[in-house]
Amino acid sequence: MTPAASRLRRWSIPLLTLAVPLGFVAWAFPVGLASLRAAGIVAGWLGCGLLLVSLLLMLREPRLAGWLGGLERMYRWHHVTGVLAYVLLLLHPLALAASNLGASPATAWQTLSPSSESWPIWSGWLGLLLLMAGLVATFLPGIRYDIWRTLHVLLGAGVVIGLLHLILLGIDEPVLPILAAAAAILGWRLVRGDLGLAARPYIVATARGLTEHSVEVALRPLAEPAMVTPGQFVLVEFGNGPAYRGCGEFHPFTVSSLGRDGTLHLAVKALGDCTRRMLSIAPGVGARVIGGFGGPLGETDAAPQLWIAGGIGVTPFVAVLHDHSLRQPVRLLYLYRSEADAIYLSELRAMASSDPHLTLQAIATGDEPPDLDGLLPDAGALTGVECCLCGPPGLIAAAQRALAARGVAARHIHFENFEFR
Repeated sequence: MTPAASRLRRWSIPLLTLAVPLGFVAWAFPVGLASLRAAGIVAGWLGCGLLLVSLLLMLREPRLAGWLGGLERMYRWHHVTGVLAYVLLLLHPLALAASNLGASPATAWQTLSPSSESWPIWSGWLGLLLLMAGLVATFLPGIRYDIWRTLHVLLGAGVVIGLLHLILLGIDEPVLPILAAAAAILGWRLVRGDLGLAARPYIVATARGLTEHSVEVALRPLAEPAMVTPGQFVLVEFGNGPAYRGCGEFHPFTVSSLGRDGTLHLAVKALGDCTRRMLSIAPGVGARVIGGFGGPLGETDAAPQLWIAGGIGVTPFVAVLHDHSLRQPVRLLYLYRSEADAIYLSELRAMASSDPHLTLQAIATGDEPPDLDGLLPDAGALTGVECCLCGPPGLIAAAQRALAARGVAARHIHFENFEFR
């Protein structure tokens, strides 16, 4: 990728976040109104634009994710734009009410109180309440997946009802095109993402235990294989088998290696009910695959690299090492609780002994957080080095802080976050 293309991808989502809501305001800018009333209307249009951007950013399309810098980046901006949209839409009726304070507080309250207004105003408040219910899922990441999914359905309903609120008020332009776009995005996500129309069919060919709590599953394609490169991850839904019951939902798994026939090898660690059940998965179970997405290595082939992996997070680095020989110096800092929990450790040691470009630093940390300050190279040794991270969120956050303290700029730190809620 050229530097210009890389910059364009980096700025793609911020530009989209600005262009869409500002375009709505330019289309329907209020003229000749009092300043507070005009501000309330502008806030409403800005909120509508940000909501449309937020909907677009929740699509799970590999090509779109490639254009916008990765699925993890899209989901981060999806959360940000959704929250900003809700704040602006909440300011919309507040500013309209404030514009009537000059007449009397009672008049201002009538603007806010749905009980004194007609159904078009009621629909606006209903849309806001549904958006609030949907946003609960953003601030409660520990809730069960089925509850989170229900709340997100309410968020989508809130978007549609909020747009119908404008139509009921007699504002057809540009609301009808916005409503059509929102319905198309929601339908696209439902059909291609949630129902899996975009998924490719696979079948479990083999399953071998890596450790007591992890397994490597080989998926053989039953049709055209998914387009995946080493270090990427895929979204997989496993079906039912004679002695296995699938979870009925898509989960992200990193590809540990690719077969010439398109077979995907996935490393799975038991971190929850669904992945714990996968420890007993057997050949013959069907699967659906969407992807591939992302990859913590980014566009970093030419420069020396530092790889920091925690536990199952070593998988994308193993995939790259399986795919080709290194062309630049790479130091892999692999952190795990104990050797019994360390997947691919013997393979990595064999690779490091035969590849002069690879330096392996394998550390058993026990149950205590690792001392990254004592394990990472000093600032001088990190000059011009691209740093790639993969592992638990706590490790990634600590590594970011430690690298930043050594003068490593954020653009030289690459990682993926697999929490897509």
